[in-house]
Amino acid sequence: MNPQFYLEKLKNSEEFEKFKKENPSAFLCSAFFSIDKSGGNKSLTTSSKRGQSKGKDNKQHFDFFNEGKIFSFQVEDNCKKIELENFAGKIPSRISEKVNFEFRAIEKLIEKSMQKENIKNEIQKILFSLQNIDEVNSLIGTIFISGMGIINFKIDLNKNEIIDFEKKSIFDVLKVIKGK
Repeated sequence: MNPQFYLEKLKNSEEFEKFKKENPSAFLCSAFFSIDKSGGNKSLTTSSKRGQSKGKDNKQHFDFFNEGKIFSFQVEDNCKKIELENFAGKIPSRISEKVNFEFRAIEKLIEKSMQKENIKNEIQKILFSLQNIDEVNSLIGTIFISGMGIINFKIDLNKNEIIDFEKKSIFDVLKVIKGK
């Protein structure tokens, strides 16, 4: 599976076609994916008849910017459009709708880094966002692993390599939150 599969599904929806007619200058500024590996799904590429992994909490959102507003399309919910609240700030960077990568390749990069760091925990859920940061197409994400662990990562898609990878305990995160 890859993001193009979901983007094509979005582009073929009535909701998105209507949006593009009303907002022809809107552009893709981010995408969000949640991959639930619980429920027996051991691979990002294991798929059901609908083309999604078997976990119950899979999500695919594509965000478009137009005239100071961001609209998020939830592909997993029949391409439902939601205007994001309280968006204030600079214009987000445009992401090419042709950016493509395979979820399985991302999983292999993550697994390789986990082996290198001697992390033997099982991946339970992967959350990541596709963004253009300083003209670099990047995946920024969090992995929930068994043993109440969290891995934060950043992947440079132009180089196809992990540039940031850090394991934390959920308790480390709770300490930071409690300390504020």
